[in-house]
Parts: sequence; C-alpha cells; structure tokens
Amino acid sequence: MSFVYNLSFTCGIVPDDLKISKVIPSYKKGQRRVPGNYRPISLLNTFEKILEKLMYERLYEYMAFNSPLYKYQFGFRKNHSTSLALISVMDEIYHQIDNGNIIAGIYFDLQKAFDTVDHGILLAKMRNYGVRGIVLNWFRNSNRKQYVIVDGVSSSESTVDCGVPEGSVLGPLLFLIYIDDIQYCLYNANLYLFADDTNLFVWVEH
Repeated sequence: MSFVYNLSFTCGIVPDDLKISKVIPSYKKGQRRVPGNYRPISLLNTFEKILEKLMYERLYEYMAFNSPLYKYQFGFRKNHSTSLALISVMDEIYHQIDNGNIIAGIYFDLQKAFDTVDHGILLAKMRNYGVRGIVLNWFRNSNRKQYVIVDGVSSSESTVDCGVPEGSVLGPLLFLIYIDDIQYCLYNANLYLFADDTNLFVWVEH
C-alpha cells in the first residue's frame, strides 16, 4: 500500500476504487420523514482514510507555515478548542466594555454548509493559497462517487458534484480553507468561528 500511496502523490491521481463512499443518513432534527432533516455521514474505505491522513498532514503543515488560517477559526485545528474560542470571545467582550464601548453579538448557523462547497471555487482558493501543480491535480482528480444505504437497501452510485464529505479526514480542513476568506468581508468587526458556526461581534463608542 505504501507503493500505491507514494504513486498517488507522485502522479496526482487518486485510485478510483478508493473514491467510493457509503453514506449513512444520520437524524439531526425535525420530522423524521423529511430527508433534509438528516445529516449525510460518509463511511470511507480504510485505505482511503490512510491516504487522506497522509495528505492531511502535508496540507495542514503547509497551511500552518505558509498560508495560516484565520486566527479566530477554532474548529478542526490543532491546539484549538471550544474552550479557547469561549475565552477569546469573553476577552473581546470585556475589552470593549472596559473601553466604554457598546458591543453586540450576532450568531449565524450556516445550514448544510459542508454540502454546499463548490469544488471549482475550492480549487481556485487552494491555488490562491499556493497549492499548485501535482498536489492541486491530486485534489482535482479526487472527485468521489457515493451511494446511500438505508435499512439495508443500497442506492445506485452517483458522482459527488459539490460538498466535502462529513466523516472524511480531509473534509473539515478543506472546508476551513473554503471559508477562510470570510475574514476579509468586514473591517470594523471581529468574526469568531468554529467550523461553520459563525459569531459576529460589533461595537460602537458610547
């Protein structure tokens, strides 16, 4: 398998047999008969998970040293946690209060955020961050196929045209890269993020 993995990275190609995922609908909220109330969890081939893990370590290390992610993004990152996010938010609030300012928080929950990632935009952003050549081709050629299984009944395979699979190793990191430039949308407020959970804090002088 090490030969296959090295060959994959050298050629920028992911073997087709490793790009098929089984999707298990996981109930989230609302009426159980509504398909939109389920979260699609992708179960991947074990060998595919190892391959993704190897690429994840390389991509994460590159991003950490060359194109750091937004400093207030606390989700799916090493040495970051919900506790650290809470401390940062409270520190911001107390800082503005101490300065005599009025501060307000707005909380956003992006619905089905992982499922709406546009592959073309994601690849363009990765290229903008310096991920190019064979590595970029590896991601371009890693489009998946998937099938859904419910109560032991399987659907036919279909190509995944958008989104990053929840349950994969690379999915969360790719999503962070996809939304990382959200930090440039505002100039007079701070955004605190935990993956797709977005908190906006604005303040005005009293």
